[in-house]
Amino acid sequence: PPSRRDGETPPPPPRRCHNHPSGAPQAPGRHPTPPRPHAAPRTTKPPSPPQAIPWRAVSTLIWIAVALVLVAVYLSWTAGRLDRLHSRLDAARAALDAQLLRRASVAQELATAKVLDPASSIVLYQAAHAARQAEEENREVAESELSQALRAVFEESAQVEAVQQAPGGESTLGELAEAVRRVPMARRFHNDAVRAARALRRHRKVRWFRLAGHAPFPMAFEMDDEPPPALVERAA
Repeated sequence: PPSRRDGETPPPPPRRCHNHPSGAPQAPGRHPTPPRPHAAPRTTKPPSPPQAIPWRAVSTLIWIAVALVLVAVYLSWTAGRLDRLHSRLDAARAALDAQLLRRASVAQELATAKVLDPASSIVLYQAAHAARQAEEENREVAESELSQALRAVFEESAQVEAVQQAPGGESTLGELAEAVRRVPMARRFHNDAVRAARALRRHRKVRWFRLAGHAPFPMAFEMDDEPPPALVERAA
């Protein structure tokens, strides 16, 4: 210890912190820090066992899945049926166009064969040319006018006999009679396919689920296709 002079008062002993376990002296001017409470040990809960799904919920999910599968199968079948009807409609329209084009071509050839009188030749040629050059929106009117021109030219059997006696008129008249006879048949097949496709496309399931896609709505081909009686007898 340092030496003390005579008459000096000894310094007071340092204050010890009673709260500190080691009893270390506390710096002057600081308050004693209270001891931290000891944290309680954490207890981990054991994992709970997985709860079993009720059988009623499982059966409900199974029935919902089965119903969705059945609906998907039915919609797929309906779409396939509609696609087949559209294919049938396209084939029927192609056959009708071929028969109409054949009729107009033979009529135009007959009008230029100089086997008819000049007035009948002009009327038949103009009607056949208009039918071949008509746009889609005017096709029905042009084909109807050709039918009317054919009935006007071959209204009587004498005209048919005069054409038959001309050179090359027999074969041309037979081809025209065959084309005139097949046009109503082709149009009837086409309109039957149109009615079947339209009946299916009017169903709610087809409209709601858009099963037809972007295919246009089928339209019937309406025209005057009544053939001349004299040519019908000739074809028979």
